[in-house]
Amino acid sequence: MAGAYNDRDGTIWMNGKLVPWRDANVHILTHAMHYASSVFEGERAYNGKIFESRKHSERLHFSAGELDIEIPYTVDEIEAAKYEVMKANNLSDAYVRAVAWRGAGEDMGVASARNPVQLAIACWEWGSYYGDAKFKGAKLDIAKWKRPSPETIPVHAKAAGLYMICTTSKHAAEAKGCSDALFMDYRGYVAEATGANIFFVKDGEVHTPDPDCFLNGITRQTVIGMLKDRQIKVHERHIMPEELESFEQCWLTGTAAEVTPVGEIGTYNFEVGGITREIAESYETLVRS
Repeated sequence: MAGAYNDRDGTIWMNGKLVPWRDANVHILTHAMHYASSVFEGERAYNGKIFESRKHSERLHFSAGELDIEIPYTVDEIEAAKYEVMKANNLSDAYVRAVAWRGAGEDMGVASARNPVQLAIACWEWGSYYGDAKFKGAKLDIAKWKRPSPETIPVHAKAAGLYMICTTSKHAAEAKGCSDALFMDYRGYVAEATGANIFFVKDGEVHTPDPDCFLNGITRQTVIGMLKDRQIKVHERHIMPEELESFEQCWLTGTAAEVTPVGEIGTYNFEVGGITREIAESYETLVRS
């Protein structure tokens, strides 16, 4: 599948029915467009099976609740709809995007309790998120923006508004020839990339930021489980930026990113070492099993 995302052949599930891809539209006064009242999930299907599908559907409901949005479909109904749209598009290996939002209705201010909540699910073929970085390691910039305090926004929701600084930071990174950007958090600790969690290796042990102010990714949790199964010690902790110099290996995790090695962050360099390769290969095996 190629071309602009609004001009493709195919079918999208929208509010309980399948509609032609080009007709899956919303009104210009949709509340989410003006006030970011939207939550979403990104998922990957391998050989016809969506990896950790139900966890994603459950998180969609959790995120919606954090934004005072009540999705009018159950987890079971969302599960069925995801597979229905994959079948309609004849896809077995695909990226699946579910999104719920406050639509156009009687309210057009900040408050929107009278506006209907809508849900759509699309799927398409999507290759490696970071191109050839899986082989040589991604190059990351360091973002000027910081992940906010939990006192300012529902940081554990997968909410559209939280990605505003991700877009600007990734644009700035790409302008410098980088694949992505690394955020610090509001306290100055290492946090995450724009759409992926981050891991480091030092002396055979793994270190990863404590997700106390950002999304604890489903892929992140899967990889931590894989490491512990291999008796590799995992430290979930606050990491200072100056520690980057002491780490030997680094990788990113996320549904789109899967497990992607990192070769550079700013002026710091990392090798695509044994633990990184083992986890990347094992994750690939796991999701296709």
